Amino acid sequence: MPDVPRRTRWRQTLTQAWSRRGPLAWLLWPVSLLYRGLVALRRVLYRHGWLACTKLPVPVVVVGNVVAGGAGKTPVVIALAEHWQQRGIRVGVISRGYGRSSRGCREVSSGCRAQEVGDEPALIQRRTGAPVFVAARRAEAATALLASHPQTQVILSDDGLQHLSLQRDLEIGVFDDRGVGNGFLLPAGPLREPWPRQLDLLLHTGAQPMFAGFRGQRSLARYALRSDGSRLILKELAQSGTQATVGAAAGLASTSARPILALAAIAQPEVFFTMLRAQGLLLDKTLALPDHADFDSWLPNEYQGYTLICTEKDALKLWPLAPQALAVPLELVLPEAFWAALDTRLDALMSAAAQSKTLSSRHGHTTT
Repeated sequence: MPDVPRRTRWRQTLTQAWSRRGPLAWLLWPVSLLYRGLVALRRVLYRHGWLACTKLPVPVVVVGNVVAGGAGKTPVVIALAEHWQQRGIRVGVISRGYGRSSRGCREVSSGCRAQEVGDEPALIQRRTGAPVFVAARRAEAATALLASHPQTQVILSDDGLQHLSLQRDLEIGVFDDRGVGNGFLLPAGPLREPWPRQLDLLLHTGAQPMFAGFRGQRSLARYALRSDGSRLILKELAQSGTQATVGAAAGLASTSARPILALAAIAQPEVFFTMLRAQGLLLDKTLALPDHADFDSWLPNEYQGYTLICTEKDALKLWPLAPQALAVPLELVLPEAFWAALDTRLDALMSAAAQSKTLSSRHGHTTT
């Protein structure tokens, strides 16, 4: 991946510019005004019905954010899907499938390559077992999902706050420690749309919430997954890494202890590396790749002798090339108050949907 360093530097430069209203942000500010105008025009077109908006017979819950880049949406989607499954609610998930090589609308199955359907949809399907559909238009994905799985009771959209062609019943905004950055819209700042805006529930996944809302606790699991599904306790890996570092310093070779290479193709790779170190791992080398990198040009032979460790999302693309790689899952704990508020809203939506379906059935019977 010869262009990775340049792309990484540009991403870092832009991220820094978005954190404050410095020279680069002000230079891009006039362009952001044009973007703001297009966003406003688009909303007006949908509001007055000049652009079509699809209404589904089941509640649609969107988990997204108003800033560009990852803020922890996918772990929230997984947590919600698992929570509702435990309650006996049949949930389906839709996504754009960002970065996928395939076109059109398709269902994500266990046999799909992550590159074909998108790494995040592949991870959601693997973790939850729920029906997952991807399409450029989420309305198309949702319609196809309901056609294939008519028993679905709620549609959960991974991202899509700005995807107005699908009518939603509940919006959950996810924020990390960046908050809304410098408050400018793209490209002068990180905002996809003007802030503040109305949200049903607001969730913080960072350590320092910028404003009121529920706070989730993100942490890495205390184990790593192998490609065969077995687990390795991170404490054991930390001890192994320490032995490798000490042995290398003394000029000794060890067959049981190998240096650790951590890699991540996510929006904020340094966060992952920091969390690994917090687990006691000594990282001999780190490799930050562009978000959603497909690993097609990955050359595992360049890193022979290293223990490879990555995110669970990246592992779905890396394991076919490097089956010995270890994946550390991200765990998310949400407060009981959040679950109570969410379930209250969803129960009301599901009750209204059931009543509407009953009335439609009666009306159809009478007409017949």
